[in-house]
Amino acid sequence: MAKTIAPGTPRLPWSTRLDKFQRRYAPYIFISPFFLLFAVFGLFPIVFSLYLSLQAWNPVQGLGTMRYIGLENYVWLMDDPWFWRSITNTLWIAIASGVPQHVLAIPLAFALSRGIRRFRHPLTAAYFLPYITSAVAVSLVFLTIFGTQFGILNQTLQYLATAPWSAWLFGGLADALPINWLGRAPNIKPAISILVVWQYFGFNVVLYAAGLATIPKDYYEAAEIDGANGRQAFFNITLPLLRPMIFFAVSLTIIGNLQLFDQPFILTDGTGGSSQAGMTVVMYLYRTGFNWLEMGTAAAIAWLLVLLIGVLTMIHFRFFGRSGLETRD
Repeated sequence: MAKTIAPGTPRLPWSTRLDKFQRRYAPYIFISPFFLLFAVFGLFPIVFSLYLSLQAWNPVQGLGTMRYIGLENYVWLMDDPWFWRSITNTLWIAIASGVPQHVLAIPLAFALSRGIRRFRHPLTAAYFLPYITSAVAVSLVFLTIFGTQFGILNQTLQYLATAPWSAWLFGGLADALPINWLGRAPNIKPAISILVVWQYFGFNVVLYAAGLATIPKDYYEAAEIDGANGRQAFFNITLPLLRPMIFFAVSLTIIGNLQLFDQPFILTDGTGGSSQAGMTVVMYLYRTGFNWLEMGTAAAIAWLLVLLIGVLTMIHFRFFGRSGLETRD
């Protein structure tokens, strides 16, 4: 029933009604810009890309030429050898660049927090600097480093292979020099992986340094009293207590490495390199959508990439998350 006001009931003062309105509706009005912006620039593109993946659409012909084709884009991609090549390349680079980041970052963060505390902050900032540097700028620098004739890397290897004090170790490389890092298919993925490790290694050092700062020093003092050395303290105290941060950092690595675009695009000049050895999934998505103007197929690639990231993240959570580790323990 509608609420009725008895005749003769005095109306509330304007200030009282305004105050009541502000307390009830003002919070929603103040936060409404965020939801409006999220709906326009966040939610709508996601929903539209899913809708677009079920369409055949060439934007050159206009917005009105979309044609519903169901799952044909997904079925076509399942039989596309170049799509599977991009998946293979992406997984190879993700593993080759992801594992060294954490294998190197954890001991270094431990050394910074335990052994060389005086220089911890300057060194941490130095390691973090590549992460905040533009990926385009970093890729252009490494494009010069990987140069075949005058690249710093080949020049360094040439010197090590001919110097008397290092020839016994690097002399076997003399016949293979100069190495065509970005022109031969077998070398392209390792070159991209080296760049990715260098750029994101410092970010993981910062994460692990923050995780190590939360471990009470009492544990290390008790272990030292019991006669434990640094290696025993690392494997029996640091690693077990660092598990939550390791899980978080590896999850970010999985998500980030499967979306690589800038580094392989610049190193291969946008072509994917010899035999498409450096073509990642996002590069193939870009080529499909903006070179071939097959927007429906590009949207389908994007959603298959989302599915791949979700599956790998769930596998990681299943085996290395809290429930997986508790089951194994």
